[in-house]
Amino acid sequence: MWTMQFLIAAVLVAVVVAASLILQRRRTDDPPTQNRWQAPAQLNRADFADAPCDWVVVTFTSESCHTCADVKRKAAVLASKEVSVVDVEYTAQRALHERYNIDAVPTLVIADREGVVRASFLGPVSATDLWAACAEARNPGTSPEPNLGHDHD
Repeated sequence: MWTMQFLIAAVLVAVVVAASLILQRRRTDDPPTQNRWQAPAQLNRADFADAPCDWVVVTFTSESCHTCADVKRKAAVLASKEVSVVDVEYTAQRALHERYNIDAVPTLVIADREGVVRASFLGPVSATDLWAACAEARNPGTSPEPNLGHDHD
């Protein structure tokens, strides 16, 4: 009688161990988190030929995005004889969104005459931070917060 109970217990233990090993092999570790939302680091200024100034502020937006409208409005204030401001709305200029891998709006970039992005913002931005980042990009050392808009580095 004891041998029969021992045999049943041994079989049950073997089944549990086997099931445990099978489940362990099937389990995979989650991949590390990858940041997909990034602003472009370089623009081709020929894509923004209607922006003849040394500096260009480009807002990548969508008409259906309320935050985009706010960022676009704040960026428009930066327009001057030295700074062109260009809005790239998704439905009107989808090809540019795809070319620069824009996968989140609003995305705002500040680029120099060679198209090197000197500052960028993803999502909402305060007018103060945007103004300071543009001033710092154009004239380094002018902002008390020189790293504003440098999340892409």
